[in-house]
Amino acid sequence: MCGIVGYVGQGDTTAVLTSGLKRLEYRGYDSAGIAVLDADEIAVRKRSGKLARLIELLEANPVSAGGTGIGHTRWATHGGPTDVNAHPHLGDDGKLALIHNGIVENFAELRAELDAAGVELLSETDTEVVAALLGLEVSRVGDLEKAFRGVVKRLHGTFTLLAMHRDNPDTVVAARHSSPLVVGLGEGENFLGSDVAAFVGYTRRAVAVDEDNIAIITPDTVRITDFDGNAVEFEEYEVAWDTEAAEKGGWSSFMAKEINEQPDAVANTVRGRVVDGHIEIPELSALGDETLQNIDRIIIIACGTASYAGQIGAYAIEQWARVPVEVQLSHEFRYRDPVLSDRTMVISVSQSGETMDTMMAVKYANERGVTTVSVCNTQSATIPRESDAAVYTHAGPEVAVASTKAFTAQITALYLIGLQLGRVRGTLSAADEAAAIRALETLPEAVREAVDTHDQIAQLAHWMADTRSVLFLGRHVGFPTALEGALKLKEIAYIHAEGFAAGELKHGPIALIDHGQPVFVLVPSPRQSPVMHSKVVSNIQEIRARGARVIAIVEKGDTSVLPYADDVIRLPLVDAIFEPIVQVVPLQWFALELSTAKGLDVDQPRNLAKSVTVE
Repeated sequence: MCGIVGYVGQGDTTAVLTSGLKRLEYRGYDSAGIAVLDADEIAVRKRSGKLARLIELLEANPVSAGGTGIGHTRWATHGGPTDVNAHPHLGDDGKLALIHNGIVENFAELRAELDAAGVELLSETDTEVVAALLGLEVSRVGDLEKAFRGVVKRLHGTFTLLAMHRDNPDTVVAARHSSPLVVGLGEGENFLGSDVAAFVGYTRRAVAVDEDNIAIITPDTVRITDFDGNAVEFEEYEVAWDTEAAEKGGWSSFMAKEINEQPDAVANTVRGRVVDGHIEIPELSALGDETLQNIDRIIIIACGTASYAGQIGAYAIEQWARVPVEVQLSHEFRYRDPVLSDRTMVISVSQSGETMDTMMAVKYANERGVTTVSVCNTQSATIPRESDAAVYTHAGPEVAVASTKAFTAQITALYLIGLQLGRVRGTLSAADEAAAIRALETLPEAVREAVDTHDQIAQLAHWMADTRSVLFLGRHVGFPTALEGALKLKEIAYIHAEGFAAGELKHGPIALIDHGQPVFVLVPSPRQSPVMHSKVVSNIQEIRARGARVIAIVEKGDTSVLPYADDVIRLPLVDAIFEPIVQVVPLQWFALELSTAKGLDVDQPRNLAKSVTVE
């Protein structure tokens, strides 16, 4: 989950590192630190807490210009968020600096080895163990790259490691094992990062480093080898977004900015995928019609918000493609010994494409001959590269930890997959496909109208600032939308929130209803879902009779709930299957505004990080 950045060149090393860390802080904000190499020494500055504390330290105690450096922002695993546990860590009597993203599972064994050798460690981290080992190995073999290869082959777990040594100026070495790493290509300078955000302000030319490879960068060269030192060929690609896309741009928070960007996220995900009146995803078509026609089961794997997108997508895929779909949490998938065959398709959903649990689930599926498809927002990330096909969402960079635009783009991508599968499999009529395409093309404007509910929601959140518990109810596609609404409150407002299938009320959850209990109810369209609509209205009457404060989210023109709701949020008319993409927007606003009313950090909630790269 940590963020890492490396630099070699003639630029302002401190500025490069800190700007990279600023864009990577969403990966962890328990501590931050940099190491810069000049002619005489490695200068280290690090602080617990958010990056701002490191910036303050650097202003008070700057480092020399240097031309080689590494930087780190931490999400704590081994050892608490303290100054001494912050990265970088040193080895070889301070001549070597190292940073790490991941977990070294055999660190206790390695630490015991160091203790026996009389090596004194200062921190509680697994990372300092690696730094000390590498320092010993460098002093033994006299070569950083050779020593690095020897040490990484001894490590178990997950890691991206960056290291530099005083005796190897203008060089940073990096290793990747089940954790992300990219190279940025410049002119007379080169970069390393957890993702392209680390260096997109300086170059849009990038190289994805593959699994179990080592990258060695100097100002003028980039080499990639495997762990045995064999040269590996690589291809560069151009980053599809620029630094402005990753900046706040005057918004109060990244989350507010990203909620507002959802119409574009939906439009960009659809763009170019309607060809001659049909849904055509080139990446999916490359699998071949026969493969798609022979699929007899689909499993969607994901975690957190992405899993709720998967649940919504499952309704649509089953409706259009007429193939059984189930949704499983990535971290449970491979441990349940799932029944798989060569006619199974596994669709992974991950914003970052680096979620460790999902990555391992995809590898598990690949090993068993399953067709794997990735829905991902991050170009050339690990999961799409490990999959047979990748369907990118094109939502642009999402910086806030709580996902918003990635969620709606993921749903959109899953709808597109369902429509193409339905066409290829012959289960979707031409009329239904045409209607779905019309709905997709008008959806961005509907989302824009949903975004405009902000002022009403903000007032509601202000009134409810002291609320300690909120419930969410929905049916059909509204159920996973309710789950997502609850998750947003948990993530950024730190209050109890639960989502329920409305039909489950009488099977237990109605016991939670007390006088004044806020309940958001996602009301399906009376036009297209009259039966479900009437049942949800009955649910509203049931909870209102028990004292609930009902906030009903309805489509414009639905007056049937007015006698029973305390507050009504009106949304534009969309087809029933597409309702989650507009219904979730006011729920996102509510979480944001309630968090703001409580004086909390919307973008960087406690204990969380954007990309979960450890199991």
